Amino acid sequence: MEFPITAEAGLAGLFLASFLAATLLPGGSEALFAALLLAHPGQAVAALAIATAGNTLGGMTTYAMGRLLPAGTDDNAVARHATTLRRHGAPLLVLAWAPVVGDALCAVAGWLRLPWLPCALWMAAGKAARYAVVAAGVALI
Repeated sequence: MEFPITAEAGLAGLFLASFLAATLLPGGSEALFAALLLAHPGQAVAALAIATAGNTLGGMTTYAMGRLLPAGTDDNAVARHATTLRRHGAPLLVLAWAPVVGDALCAVAGWLRLPWLPCALWMAAGKAARYAVVAAGVALI
């Protein structure tokens, strides 16, 4: 028996998957994004916007959790990312989409109290670019 998924249900699930994938929880949303595009190609723009928004909000949740850490936290990984983020600032969050290091960048940006708006904008730019590359790959299929 086949259970067709409506575009609306798929977009809602995509938002949730993209949000959770950008938090410290393990998981990815690219496969769901690609499947939604294959099932509902007319929803490409909406899917790109929703996946980007969900993934950015998830990254900003990690940023907010980083802000909750005491300023004196001393950890080698945190110190390494902090040095890099201090040098390059919010534009480095264009790499927030990257596996493993992306979550750490978001958390450390919050811990450093970098301004939230530039962080969110750079984060969104990187995440949108990643989903656009996936969409381009699906279009080739």
